[in-house]
Amino acid sequence: MYRIVAAAFAVAATGWGTSPLSAQTVAGPPATMGPVAQGAPPVSSTAKLPERLSLAEALALAAARSPRIVDAQSQVDAARARVRQAGFRVNPTLSVEAENFLGSGAFEGFRSTELTASINQQIDLAGHRKARVSVAEAQLFAETLRLAIARADLIQDVRQRFARAVAAREQLTVARDNADRSRELARIAGELVDAGREPPLRALRARAALARERAAVESAQAEEQAARAALGTLLGSKTPPAQVVGAVEVPMPASISAPEALDVLLARAETAIAEAQVSNARAEGRVDPSIGLGVKTVRETGDVGLVAGISLPLPVFDRNQGNIAAAGAERVAAEARLVDVENRTRAEIDTARAELRAADARLTALRDSGIGEAKEALRLADLSYRAGKSSLIELLDAQRSLALLQTDLIDARRARAEAAAALARLAAPFTQGTN
Repeated sequence: MYRIVAAAFAVAATGWGTSPLSAQTVAGPPATMGPVAQGAPPVSSTAKLPERLSLAEALALAAARSPRIVDAQSQVDAARARVRQAGFRVNPTLSVEAENFLGSGAFEGFRSTELTASINQQIDLAGHRKARVSVAEAQLFAETLRLAIARADLIQDVRQRFARAVAAREQLTVARDNADRSRELARIAGELVDAGREPPLRALRARAALARERAAVESAQAEEQAARAALGTLLGSKTPPAQVVGAVEVPMPASISAPEALDVLLARAETAIAEAQVSNARAEGRVDPSIGLGVKTVRETGDVGLVAGISLPLPVFDRNQGNIAAAGAERVAAEARLVDVENRTRAEIDTARAELRAADARLTALRDSGIGEAKEALRLADLSYRAGKSSLIELLDAQRSLALLQTDLIDARRARAEAAAALARLAAPFTQGTN
């Protein structure tokens, strides 16, 4: 008897029927299939950054340390595991039944006991397993896109925060230079007043200008520290770098296509998920038979016989109509979102291009004429003041004009770097096989 039961169990365990899919050979996006990868935990926020941090180092550290990437990679790992889980067949059911015992008359005690042991296996004729795998694979592909988006967003954020830190560093340098010039002017004004060549009001004005520039230095120092702290936080560290070095160089893509943008690809992947869920809901509305095979033993005679059966749910009331309708509505919504995302992405590309052109034009104008002329005007005003041919007010005005133009140039470089980073984010490619 037990050998027959074991044989029945082995037959049921094979799945009783062929299926185009196997839990070990699930088809899917070639770049995302494989064993479950375990994402590395983020580096502790107490880890120190380099004292002198370049943009290339910042990008590398962000990729290795950012909790955003760990989160997105873990979601990919989870989705890959769900693909594997979706490929498993339904487990067989073992049932054991005893009849005709502990009764009366002929059924008294266990003499007339009849024991039945059987294995029941649900046969997937409706395509439930294939539909489950299709949904899981579509979700896995979407998660790989979300990981690519997380990386592209992180690169943009690092570039923009680094640009702000560089701008704050340069603004601090300008503020210190202005303070040094104001200190020298205050000294000269004091000497001229002592010599009787200038009224005391000139010295007071020069000292007031010096106080203003010292306050500007303190403000610039605070902004520079805040910019480095913001960059350090993005890199997963509580301790900011002591100094950012270099400039922000963003390679510009040769072309940008809205249909190939990451956000559009994700919206298209979500539409594919919705389509797969419609197919899955329809499959859930179809019924699968269950086949049973077992043995029956009569204790009184020792006779043994096979027992076979088939059962099939009757889809009289529930045919999953509601879920099918809901999945269809969600598919329509996903298609509408795809159109909206593609339109918005085109508009964002046009805006980013326009902002980059404007930033380039402003930067060129300041580099070609504004700064050089302001420096020459300050030099001449300084010579004229020292020779007693112009007033302190004219010199202070020339110094202020140069400082404003230098600030404008710094802002223009920062705006240009941020616009370039935004455009590069929109053009970020999706490369399969890297996740």
